[in-house]
Amino acid sequence: MKTNTTGRILMAAALLLGAGVAGAADKKAASGPETDAALANSVRHEVIMYANYSIWDDVAIESTNGNVHLAGVVLDPTEKVVIGRLAQHVAGVVQVENDIRVLPTSIEDDRLRLRIARAIYRDPSMRAYADQPLKPIHVIVENGHVTLAGVVSTQFDKEIAGMRASSAGMSFGPVVNNLRVENPPAKKS
Repeated sequence: MKTNTTGRILMAAALLLGAGVAGAADKKAASGPETDAALANSVRHEVIMYANYSIWDDVAIESTNGNVHLAGVVLDPTEKVVIGRLAQHVAGVVQVENDIRVLPTSIEDDRLRLRIARAIYRDPSMRAYADQPLKPIHVIVENGHVTLAGVVSTQFDKEIAGMRASSAGMSFGPVVNNLRVENPPAKKS
């Protein structure tokens, strides 16, 4: 009988100790990322993992002292709302300012988006980008005006994407190539 009571007391103590350790770990995890850059990256991860975020959307994320600012464009009004909620639920976010714009609905813009995306992603030299599950080159079309956003590995890839986009469609004006180069060439001294 005495061993049974001692066993229960030891079991209760172990459970309390485990709960205390787990609670301390939860408090540390709940505090969120320690820097603004880390917080922005956490929010960015949530945005790009959102199932409806696609190559037709482009969201920029900035963070200052836990305040997150969302800007850019999406195709669907519900995307704007959902992305704002996703950002709000990231640990460490204090407030979200959602300045994402919803692109106007246009059949012609939809057709132009498809032509440009096909021209870029079907180019043999761009195959590495086409094979990625999360496409890094985003095609933004608003009232016939085309902007490329996202990231590519080299300056050459940026130029090819721009040329393919220009040759693919009947945009109203030149293609704005805002692609960032991940590995820019070293400057010569």
